[in-house]
Amino acid sequence: MLALTNVTALDLCLACVGVCLLKQVFNKKNPPYPPGPPGWPIIGNVLDMPYIRPWLTFTEWGEKYGDISHINILGQHIVVVNSVKIAMDMLDNKSTIYSDRPILPVGGELIGWKNVMTLLPYGDQLRRHRKNFHSVIGTRAAVAIYSQVEEIETHQFLKRVLAKPDQLQAHVRHTAGAVILRISHGYEVKENDDPFVGLAGRVLVQWSRATAPGAFLADVVPFLIKVPEWFPGAGFKRLAREWHDNLEELVCAPYKFVVDQMAAGIAPESFTSNLLRGDSLSAEDEHDVKWSAAALYAGGSDTTVATINAFFLAMTLFPDVQKKAQAEIDAVIGPDRLPSFADQESLPYIGALVKEALRWHSVIPTGFAHCVSKDDIHDGYYIPKGSMVVTNIWFMMNDPKRYANPSQFNPERFLGKEPETDPRTICFGFGRRICPGIYLAEASVWLSAAMSLAVFDVSKAVENGIEIIPEVDPLSGTISHPKPFKCSVKPRSPRAVALIEQDVDY
Repeated sequence: MLALTNVTALDLCLACVGVCLLKQVFNKKNPPYPPGPPGWPIIGNVLDMPYIRPWLTFTEWGEKYGDISHINILGQHIVVVNSVKIAMDMLDNKSTIYSDRPILPVGGELIGWKNVMTLLPYGDQLRRHRKNFHSVIGTRAAVAIYSQVEEIETHQFLKRVLAKPDQLQAHVRHTAGAVILRISHGYEVKENDDPFVGLAGRVLVQWSRATAPGAFLADVVPFLIKVPEWFPGAGFKRLAREWHDNLEELVCAPYKFVVDQMAAGIAPESFTSNLLRGDSLSAEDEHDVKWSAAALYAGGSDTTVATINAFFLAMTLFPDVQKKAQAEIDAVIGPDRLPSFADQESLPYIGALVKEALRWHSVIPTGFAHCVSKDDIHDGYYIPKGSMVVTNIWFMMNDPKRYANPSQFNPERFLGKEPETDPRTICFGFGRRICPGIYLAEASVWLSAAMSLAVFDVSKAVENGIEIIPEVDPLSGTISHPKPFKCSVKPRSPRAVALIEQDVDY
């Protein structure tokens, strides 16, 4: 420790600059890097890296430099891709070298998110985690096993909204947590202030902040993680310690619940209990089960929340779309029952509406960064080993060359003889790191939309005689939520109230 304090920050920065200059000398034989902001001597592009709504800056780079751009932050190369074609050429067609993840010194190492599947390095452990996921939610048939759970919990959601419509967004989160905790750990949430739902909400806000590009200076200048907590500017270490403890609770508390229930012989079927019922498990196996279940629980309790809230925001702002969707439900389902998964094929407009919800609000607007495992030449540009590749999914979903009038919420773009690009081929990522929860997310959003529109009218809130028009203003973070908004949610008719209040034997 004493030796460390004798080395100044300036010494370390100069050493980094020296290494960068040496690399530039030895790399002169390589083709050029992709174009990008010119940067400054010594610090490179440190000042160019955006932290607030980075997708907007990345879009500006695309307009100025083309579909692939590049910055260098103290030797860390970052490649930004604004093109679906380039993303697929790189991350799908060259997936053997574009499937790793960058090391996040704070979010990954100090806080501990390096153990979750999303940030695992490409290799055997990742394959084990993905195998666990695939067995439970990797196909539509696998997800269909949980149809009854989804329908029960979504019906409960309708009852909560009817009782307290002004708490819509809290109900959305509660229901998402209820569904995923049943699937992941066989846990039935409490009706009010459930500890696991609240814990997931807090920890996932921390995840979104900690894993955003350049979230902490130590992510850009990794040697800073070695400084002691009392060192000026090292407050992030105290924050990381607190967030690490919260993450440990998120991972361990539900897992212990399952282990205790299994010991008592009362554990219901779940992702975790099924994996623990095998032969004697090694410590490595138990670690994989615990963190796989945590990834399922965490991911399923937040990403669908963002999309379902975006759906309600869209219904508030685009009443004509809502009327068309309700007309289809009324014609196909009628007034005597709620929609169910069995009706999906008969409700094509609702299916298109779900696709549009996924496109209109990008839940993970800059994706999760990929890391290149060996030097590559792509489209004549040099992509060195260790480069981070960031996909600007937000722009890909709002590219006017791909989607006409992209700011408009228009499900009809996915219907007819010449539908526009299915956003599911973009919004869930690319290559071997594509999100394994595609089918579960799609099912959850579809059922929420269909059931809600069957019984509720969504409109702008009115306060003191003034109509409130919500903003379309996505929040920053790895997982982007719509800015909190107010809306009016009222039952469509007395018959709709009866449908909501009835007890259904699913």
